[in-house]
Amino acid sequence: MKEFETLPSWTYTNETFFELEKKNLFLNNWQLICHVSNINAPGDYFTFDIFNERLIAVRNEDNKINVFHNVCSHRATKLLDDTNGNCGKRINCPYHAWSYDLSGNLKNVPHQEQFKNFNKADNGLRPVEMEIFQGFIFAKILANNIPSVADQFKPYLKEIEPYNFESLQPLGRVTMRHRDVNWKQIADNYVDAMHIPIAHPGLSGLVGNSYGTEVSNNGGYIHKMWGDLNKTRKNILSNTLYKNFLPKVKNLSADKQMYWAYYRLWPNLAFDVYPDQMDFMQFIPISASKTIIREIPFALKDDRREMQAARYLNWRINRQVNSEDTQLINWVQEGMETSGFNKGPLAEGEVCLIDSNNKIRKAIPVANKDIEPSAKEILSINTELLERNISLEKIQKIY
Repeated sequence: MKEFETLPSWTYTNETFFELEKKNLFLNNWQLICHVSNINAPGDYFTFDIFNERLIAVRNEDNKINVFHNVCSHRATKLLDDTNGNCGKRINCPYHAWSYDLSGNLKNVPHQEQFKNFNKADNGLRPVEMEIFQGFIFAKILANNIPSVADQFKPYLKEIEPYNFESLQPLGRVTMRHRDVNWKQIADNYVDAMHIPIAHPGLSGLVGNSYGTEVSNNGGYIHKMWGDLNKTRKNILSNTLYKNFLPKVKNLSADKQMYWAYYRLWPNLAFDVYPDQMDFMQFIPISASKTIIREIPFALKDDRREMQAARYLNWRINRQVNSEDTQLINWVQEGMETSGFNKGPLAEGEVCLIDSNNKIRKAIPVANKDIEPSAKEILSINTELLERNISLEKIQKIY
């Protein structure tokens, strides 16, 4: 295994490896549920599903936000099925009518007298570890000592503070975009800067040669990309109109008026931050070859007609970029399913891709094995390497 190499192609197609990713990359890291503005009033809730886990973020009568498992304590029924809404003063089970208050306490049990030695206090909703960062509600399903979202974002806190994330309001509803590729294809493509000049003529024309990438200096929890629209090198209609219509944003400094920034929180969350709006994209794996991109746009209240036009043009520019990326990741996924590719070299400047690959190799050491093992071997090799705590440099010598 060389430091500047991609992961082997089998890690993008193998279902057993995907099962290891669930536990070692996703369930033990912070997952974004929604923004506080999505649940403004008592009883407002937002649901979030990942793999077989179901979560609810709900605001109670004291305006406190809690996150619970979306599972009834009686027979494991899903309590709330809609993406979001208002449940009133109670969360009611649709199966046997058990009900919980907005703080998760069990309040009503039909036929309670038939349950022996029953204590309501022992049967409330199960809470999930949560954090509210800059107005965004995160949850972590598996307990561990991973740093808070705030600590992970620490190198960029001063940089993002002027955008007033806490005051954002949703511009639309949750969009779920299905892609027939492994989640890593989407995540890899997001932090791949070398394809911008070739594959995205519109975006490249907008940011010129200013597009940059870096890995945060606190352990690489954040991968950052950025572009300066003052460096535009090609006048394309949507780009020109966007720059002409975009009004001055008073909360941003002069150097951020034409600045687009992208922050990827390991492993599967992306914040796209623009002067006029922002959105998050969450790469939700479904299987080794299927992923859903979950996203919602947000913005600060601004009724200026110029701002409305700029936001539309932003969407138009990025719609084209998304269309180009969809074709690219499909081609790459197809290529990794052929016998013509195993691994490829990475340039020293591809720092985010290198860091991503190294994180996966460390969390799931069997990813260092070039040739695809059997399902049984994947599990046994990975267990052995984790138990022996072998350094990445020595793994290839052993297998």
